[in-house]
Amino acid sequence: MTVYLTPDESRILVDRYMQKEDKIYSTQEILDSGAIPVLKGFKVKPGKVSDSIFGGWGSYIEKSSGKKIGFENPPLFTSSGLPLRIMVRTQQISTHDINRGEIPLKDQILAENHNYMRKMLSGALGTSQFEIEGLEDNSNIIAAENLTQIPFENVLRAYMAKSTTSTSLYQHYIGGVREFCGHFLPEGLIANGPLPYVMDTPSTKSEEHDESVSPDILFRKMLCSQRDYLQIRNSSLFAFGIISQFLKDRGLIAVDTKTEHGINKKGKIVSQDEIWTMDSSRFWLLKDYNNQMEQYRNGEIKELNPKAYSKEFARGFSKGQDGYNDEQRAQIAVRYIEGLQHLLGKRFEPDMRTSQERIINGIEKVVSQLLV
Repeated sequence: MTVYLTPDESRILVDRYMQKEDKIYSTQEILDSGAIPVLKGFKVKPGKVSDSIFGGWGSYIEKSSGKKIGFENPPLFTSSGLPLRIMVRTQQISTHDINRGEIPLKDQILAENHNYMRKMLSGALGTSQFEIEGLEDNSNIIAAENLTQIPFENVLRAYMAKSTTSTSLYQHYIGGVREFCGHFLPEGLIANGPLPYVMDTPSTKSEEHDESVSPDILFRKMLCSQRDYLQIRNSSLFAFGIISQFLKDRGLIAVDTKTEHGINKKGKIVSQDEIWTMDSSRFWLLKDYNNQMEQYRNGEIKELNPKAYSKEFARGFSKGQDGYNDEQRAQIAVRYIEGLQHLLGKRFEPDMRTSQERIINGIEKVVSQLLV
């Protein structure tokens, strides 16, 4: 029988890790230091969850100024001639498009979450990721083929999850909207209640703000062809079914998820990072949900508020433009650990090295195994 870390044990672990924190170096600072000589001079594309290192042209919106920053890196290919993208998973957390700070151990928690789901669903969704000898599943480094990105987020929803995010179905529904991304919504839907079926609700992918749209808009704006969209939707619905059954056996509910996709050098559509993680998906505790649903139907409670393992828990701490304080960061980390153990069915065993030590060591393994 698996013995999980208790919430108290997780908190002790998180506090111990936080005590080790000194300066947290950005991915760009690590490259600029020359710690990985072959990548010195490369510019990093920062992201909400992962930073990216790749060859050729790139751009991003600088948060502090709102300016678009363009850059061009030297070519970066594997020894077999495939364009390489090295992703560095960070501990950052953002809600409502605001960076709230660093969550201890979040990078390796989500890495282990992603890799477990990726391996389960690779037959359905494909993958751009390379296997690197010596990189554990909780490594904060991902090496993948640099795909031609299909510029929308593929969002699937089985429930009308209550959310403060402007692109959510819930926010549209309570505002009186009865058509969402091409789906007609019946009257009587309740917060955190089930939808009539699993709905595909794509979102435009932007460096500034995402927008939920119907597939027809993707086609009209030439962001995705009908043929490619059908393949992405159908394979994702298939994966949703696999995950739903897997989670039910774990005592969890698959609520919703979002994935990104791209086209590899062979012309095949495959998934990009990240797959069914607590940042890209919602998971609810099944027993708790069923108990609350019975109470709701009996009139004992007015609203469902199921225990969740997702970033929605962190959103509850968000206030204006403020970052999270140390106590909030620790509480969020403990919930992430608890969620990971439920999802994977095993005890969380962290790597207690600093994030920069793990970044340098991981990239060195990628460089030594993949580059010419």
